[in-house]
Amino acid sequence: MTSGEAEVSRQRLISGPGTLLVWLYGVMVVGAVSRSAYQIATEFDRAPLAYSLSAVAGLVYGFITYSLVRGGETARKAALACCVAELAGVLTVGTWTLIEPSAFPDATVWSDFGMGYLFIPVLLPLSAIYWLRRGVPREDAA
Repeated sequence: MTSGEAEVSRQRLISGPGTLLVWLYGVMVVGAVSRSAYQIATEFDRAPLAYSLSAVAGLVYGFITYSLVRGGETARKAALACCVAELAGVLTVGTWTLIEPSAFPDATVWSDFGMGYLFIPVLLPLSAIYWLRRGVPREDAA
């Protein structure tokens, strides 16, 4: 791969819809990390699982944001794997909060499939997975 091709591959992640993904993930980092940091610092004993899961969500959002900005094939694969893990987390926690609400005395970022965040936590990984899969390099047929 030439340096020009590497640069195109790197830019591909943050061009077009990728720019919107970076912006949305950045907003989610700020929301999840600031909320969980405050809750962990002030009332951790009230809902340790919920606040810890929100902190984990913030870290995942941060890594995905970094990977999208960094670009390149390795970063694309890492971001894709994290988006799949994020979606699994949203679906698991979302279902868990509906089936056993008493397990979560306070909401997480992923509670009720992200209802408190306008369902962005469930829509964002779906969009990102689509975007990242769309950018999968194809091998030359020749």
